[in-house]
Amino acid sequence: MRLLCLLLAVSILLPLGAEEPAKKKKKAADKAAASSKPAKKKRVPKPPRATPEQRVEASHFVQEHAGDTMDLGVQNPAALIPFFERLHRAQEPGASEAIRVLQFGDSHTASDDWPAAIRGPLQAKFGEGGPGFVQTGHPFEGFRRYDAKGSQSHGWHSAGLLSREGDGLYGISGVRLSTAQAGATLTLDADGSSVELFYWKQAGGGAVSIEDNGAPLGTIETEGEAGPGFWRKPVAAGPHHFVLRTESDAPVTVFGWTVEKDHGITWETLGLNGAQADLLLLWNDALLEAQIARRDPALIVLAYGTNEARRSDWTMETYRDMLRQVLKRLRTAAPLASVLVIGAPDQSMRSGIRWATVDGVDRILTAQREAAIAEGCAFWNLRMAMGGKGSMKQWVTAGLAQGDFVHLTGAGYRLWGESLSQLLIQNYGVYQTVRRQVFGNTENGPSLKTH
Repeated sequence: MRLLCLLLAVSILLPLGAEEPAKKKKKAADKAAASSKPAKKKRVPKPPRATPEQRVEASHFVQEHAGDTMDLGVQNPAALIPFFERLHRAQEPGASEAIRVLQFGDSHTASDDWPAAIRGPLQAKFGEGGPGFVQTGHPFEGFRRYDAKGSQSHGWHSAGLLSREGDGLYGISGVRLSTAQAGATLTLDADGSSVELFYWKQAGGGAVSIEDNGAPLGTIETEGEAGPGFWRKPVAAGPHHFVLRTESDAPVTVFGWTVEKDHGITWETLGLNGAQADLLLLWNDALLEAQIARRDPALIVLAYGTNEARRSDWTMETYRDMLRQVLKRLRTAAPLASVLVIGAPDQSMRSGIRWATVDGVDRILTAQREAAIAEGCAFWNLRMAMGGKGSMKQWVTAGLAQGDFVHLTGAGYRLWGESLSQLLIQNYGVYQTVRRQVFGNTENGPSLKTH
């Protein structure tokens, strides 16, 4: 793989600042005020020191097992046939079909490093379809998309995220933005030939105007019977700077934009830091299903398990049964989409002065595989692709994972992404070969209708 030759050059040192000195005890009133402020972002610990020889050895370990990814493959690859067939049809002469992929997950997904590394090679092969769905504004700390850029003015408030209480009206990404302030704005810079707004219709809802590159594009009235709202408009192909502006002090709630082209593939990032798979069961059924159906995905990817593996209250059986419910729910929203469940990666926890492998990954992986196979989904064992149980230590030593022994560096996520994208492309090639054998050597063969 192209990235493997860079492993020896990757530094394992993270640019961490010094800890602030301890401050004097404050008065009770000051403490109460401080407790209402958002918690400071936790610093990532420095990786353990490693000699050059240890780095080389760890790099060789990662290289060896990354090379095994193709041999390990995807379990139940037949579940990917609907996805591959839509890819095939989209490549036919004169075809005009956007192929959309939704990746749900935790912090590994939320940063967009990993999804972007998958997105790039697939778009290079099948066409760049634009960013697809993008959350409005900057809904949480650490949110980003490499293929789009958004912002928000003062006056917007986030709801959802990891909340296990509330109305569950958080939409496809698990977060919404709301305001009741005139003149509040949201912007999005993205490349495509159509734009769509996902919003919430409500009694007394306010109007919003949309501008495109400084010119008026339309006005949306969000007042109406409570339910999901969609506003779509074709635009000239190319880069765009969209601005949404509220027109009054009436309430407005939005979930995200979609910007895409009429061909190519999108790989849409729907991750939340700290998320677990059961969170999807707490979101409003009708809203989530309506928004997923609106995207009409060819492939849905579920990449959870990191946070669940550290919880002792999940047994293999309870997690498997919960995940089957999640998969059934996704099937209801997108019955013709392929679904790929990605098994939890390896991780370690500090135990005294040592780092111990998190044994909970074992039961989560077993549950994920059983649920995926039972529900007719494909399954990819990410931990096995990393090198198996305990492999995170080698990834940290090689400079491909951070000092928390959970998250990767940019180079590590690129390696994950490259592995999965190449695996999908390889499996698509196998599908193409079998398809030609079944239908003969005609240029395109008959179309296997998926919808």
